[in-house]
Amino acid sequence: MKKKLLFFSILLLFVGGISAQEIDYSQTKEYTIADITIKGTKFLDNTTLINISALEKGDKIEIPGERISNAIKQLWEQGLFSDISIDIDKVEDENVYLIINLVEHARLSKFKFIGDLKKHDITSLKEQLKLMRGKVLTDNLINNNLHKIKLYFVDKGFHNIIVNYSIEQDPLSLNSSSLTFNIDRGEKVKIKEIIIHGRELRKNDNKNFFNKVDMTYAISDYTFRKKLKETKEKKWWRIFKVSKFIETNLEIDLESIIAKYNEKGFRDARIIKDTTYLNEDNTLTLEIFVHEGNPYTFRDITFVGNTKYNNEELSNILSIEKGDIYDKSVLNSRLLGSQDGSDISSLYLDDGYLFFNANPIETATGDNQIDLEIRMYEGQQARINKVTLNGNVKTNDHVIMREIRTRPGDLFKRSDIIRTQRELSMMDYFNPETLQNIDIQPDPVRNTVDITYNVEEKSSDRINLSGGWGAGRMIGTLSLEFKNFSFRDILKPSKWVRLPSGDGQKLSLSLQSNGIYYQSYRLSFLEPWLGGKKPTSFSVSLSRNVFSNGQEGDDRESTQITGVTIGLGKRLKVPDDFFILQNSLNFEQYKLTNSQSFFSFKNGISNNINFSSILKRSSIDQPTYPRRGSEFSLSLRVTPPYSMFDGIDDYSEKTDQEKYRFMEFYKWNFKSKLYTSFTEKLVLATRLEMGLLGAYNNNLGVAPFERFYLGGSGLSGMGYQFDGRELIALRGYADNSVSPQTGGTIYNKYTSELRYAISLSPMSTVYVLGFLEAGNAWDNFDNFNPFTLKRSGGLGVRITIPGMGLMGLDYGWGFDEIPGNPNANIGQFHFSINQDF
Repeated sequence: MKKKLLFFSILLLFVGGISAQEIDYSQTKEYTIADITIKGTKFLDNTTLINISALEKGDKIEIPGERISNAIKQLWEQGLFSDISIDIDKVEDENVYLIINLVEHARLSKFKFIGDLKKHDITSLKEQLKLMRGKVLTDNLINNNLHKIKLYFVDKGFHNIIVNYSIEQDPLSLNSSSLTFNIDRGEKVKIKEIIIHGRELRKNDNKNFFNKVDMTYAISDYTFRKKLKETKEKKWWRIFKVSKFIETNLEIDLESIIAKYNEKGFRDARIIKDTTYLNEDNTLTLEIFVHEGNPYTFRDITFVGNTKYNNEELSNILSIEKGDIYDKSVLNSRLLGSQDGSDISSLYLDDGYLFFNANPIETATGDNQIDLEIRMYEGQQARINKVTLNGNVKTNDHVIMREIRTRPGDLFKRSDIIRTQRELSMMDYFNPETLQNIDIQPDPVRNTVDITYNVEEKSSDRINLSGGWGAGRMIGTLSLEFKNFSFRDILKPSKWVRLPSGDGQKLSLSLQSNGIYYQSYRLSFLEPWLGGKKPTSFSVSLSRNVFSNGQEGDDRESTQITGVTIGLGKRLKVPDDFFILQNSLNFEQYKLTNSQSFFSFKNGISNNINFSSILKRSSIDQPTYPRRGSEFSLSLRVTPPYSMFDGIDDYSEKTDQEKYRFMEFYKWNFKSKLYTSFTEKLVLATRLEMGLLGAYNNNLGVAPFERFYLGGSGLSGMGYQFDGRELIALRGYADNSVSPQTGGTIYNKYTSELRYAISLSPMSTVYVLGFLEAGNAWDNFDNFNPFTLKRSGGLGVRITIPGMGLMGLDYGWGFDEIPGNPNANIGQFHFSINQDF
């Protein structure tokens, strides 16, 4: 070992640049460093460099020896120099004078790219390389950036890329150089062919049409290639999927193929190898070699360690029979976690067994059959110790806590946590995509658990300031909606920094006008937890609409509508607590003065006093972009049957003013929605709705108020609310064109929408959709036919704009003609604000 060190030190003296004068290298001698001089540096501090070398004036060193070689090594590790040598200036007796010669690396002043590059490629490369002025141009730095550039273009399919570089001294900066990357991307390499080896034809248990047994692959060629999601062959018709080859994408696709084999029972399936080679036409051929093995089935499954539930109960939940295909994903979902909570783990977790664990062990295999022993640890039931909140900066704690189903002292239940996530999402105050972040801290010693709900506040208030065209005039609209208002803080000046908020109340104010001809005002307030103890809601709203010709005195023509509504709602417990019952008492008064509106009389007053009751159920997972769950509502709106005790038998002699001084009717509405998710972003939304307006007295007939008008966007505006009509959207047709001219007394409508989310950010939720709709309206029940419908289809987009809510734009085509209105079904755009068609 000593001989090796001696040889290395002598080598450094000659190769590293130490002067050999006055030194006898045949033997090691100790010297004292009399002085150290740094030469060759321009921009570095010499004292710091001497400290890095670990050589110091007055030190005793051996020459030859390790101290000199270590000093050179320490300086090299800084990456600042292109050449380092240590020379002996002179020797006086036992003193040695050292010179450290350094050649500094140049520093980067600027860099650029040369080649056939697009602007966005240059921008992306600059972001990835992160080269900054002043960086030392070491070989390592340059090589790393060359590698990054190659990877960037290889990921884009340019496998023939060539990258060179050049360094030029910058005359404008001392010890600085400019770096130029010369990039030749070459032609993009696409996959010409994918060849699959190793698949075997097997007998299909199902006979074909001719009662013969087919021979098929375990995974069809179509399915196999479909699993290669990001690795596609070059085809003329493939537009949206680029056939470029990326190694990391192939690895993911191959894992997906093996997972598919496992679902079919081929537990030994594996990819032996894959290989690629370039063709003469600059395309690439990919060959995949598969080992399938044999399909396995389940045989005997036993449970060990279970005391809470017997084997029969657990087997029924597991629902795996002898002879079923051995699919480990099915086993895991039914044992450890399924989306609908119908697995064994959920059974225990919903009964407080937080520490439950189940481990399936293969105990025997034979004849391609597998015996399983599921070893279970039940543990003790856990109770909730603490429930805390994190992240709510606007919403008060008590507003959130009253929606949380997990209470201190209760048994831990997984279903309560899932339900709490849903309830918090439905409040529409928090980002639903981050509500899954729940911190569960179990304590096995005390058999308790602490739960922290982490929420992320989002904007829930809405403001809408817009202008539009209606009834031949310009209309301005201002609406304010505060969904998280605090009425109790309204008199506290300190809470008006922005707005009193945090108590979960809802305050809405809407103003609409075009000047002296039309004014509309509406104010509403909702307290969802009246008294703060139970989910009983209280609501009140006031409204006033004035339509006139702008004149005063005898020349004035006007219709004034004044309304008041008071409502109470209650969350029910039967059949389940997704049900809500809402009741309200409503009053509307129509006052006509020389009116030229849709009414059958010009002067007088008509009163609409009715009671409304709505039974509804909602189990959707979130309000912004529902993926699963359903909604339905059944409502009944009734007025007193005045005609039964007014003593009038013949209404033909009565004027319309006398007939409708007090409106009488009953009105049924039914609406249902169902959401089915194919993926987290692809959702099918189906809807069904219908309505019926009826009369108590056939002699009086159905009132000309509250009728259904079908067609168009369903948006209300000036001139559309004279008679309390209900507007129902049917895209692809002109507004109100699908109903009789006097409105329908019965209608039905069917809708199917396929939605795809582009962005699920709460600040900018965006999704596109395709829809099919059908509906119709009739003037009386005798003409009703639920299958005589006006059909339409089209495309649309929804965008959530902060402060304004959901904005929608659809283009629809009507498939059926409207008698007497040939242009009603011409393709047209439909615009919506905070509206569900």
